[in-house]
Amino acid sequence: MEKSNPEGLSKPTTYTHVVKAGKLLFIAGQTGANAEGKIPAGMKEQLEQVMMNLATALKSQGADFSHVAKMTTFVTSFSEFRAPEVAAVRTKYLGASPPANTLVQIQQLADPAYKVEIEAIAVLP
Repeated sequence: MEKSNPEGLSKPTTYTHVVKAGKLLFIAGQTGANAEGKIPAGMKEQLEQVMMNLATALKSQGADFSHVAKMTTFVTSFSEFRAPEVAAVRTKYLGASPPANTLVQIQQLADPAYKVEIEAIAVLP
């Protein structure tokens, strides 16, 4: 099993961003914070950063969104997440054939400013 915290992502102290086990890639929940810890205010902007963080994690292992088999999406507001402009961000990264996904609304994420967090499992080529 290989563990890594790719360049371009925050530097966690209590978890690892990416764990590779054989051909499986487990990506810890990515939030709307960039590598410097800045968090945009809106759901759309946070989701854009989440997707960029996931792309960074995938690329670090020679993968991309086409290799993602399962995602779990945690949001603080279904209504904000279901807005058309937010859906457009998902489509931009996942295309017309997105992976399996579970959507869960929760009261709060690790930082009260976070609105969305997504974890992913990918199958490496």
